[in-house]
Amino acid sequence: MRSVFLSGDLALDFIGTVSEWTSSRVELLARPRDLADWLVRAGLLDSARADAAELESARELRDALYRHVRALTEGRRTDAEAVAVINRAAGAAPPALALTARGAVSRTGDVAAALGEVARAGITLAEPSRRALIGWCDDGTCTRAFLDLSRGRRRRWCGMAGCGDKAKAAAYRRRHPTR
Repeated sequence: MRSVFLSGDLALDFIGTVSEWTSSRVELLARPRDLADWLVRAGLLDSARADAAELESARELRDALYRHVRALTEGRRTDAEAVAVINRAAGAAPPALALTARGAVSRTGDVAAALGEVARAGITLAEPSRRALIGWCDDGTCTRAFLDLSRGRRRRWCGMAGCGDKAKAAAYRRRHPTR
């Protein structure tokens, strides 16, 4: 699975495990192992194992978070079904943190604990100060959301390595056509 963490928010990165929501809808969490790997790469757990039911719950949460973020950015209320899914996931106990003998942080818990962290991150997006920072990638095929923490609040792409590079290359080709 190819996952990237560039949105500046855990919930928005989780939503990004589907590419092109509005067209081809490319699924990056195809197997339970993909979910477990994502939870570890996101820094939620040191190790994880997921089963098919947990994968289905994760996808349900992700869909609810996507609808929630769409509603926030479109000035609408989040639908009641999405709110219920997000709140249910957020009710899980968080992963347990411990300090190891070597001074490192250990994160343990189950998939539900990790998804609870994702859900809580999604809830905080509704805070006015965070809601105002949510943006969507300007690339026509990309449907990735991000927090615009840039100095002038002018971020246009989810990331420069990908959508931003593609847009800049296209603009260059328009300015310098080949004969």
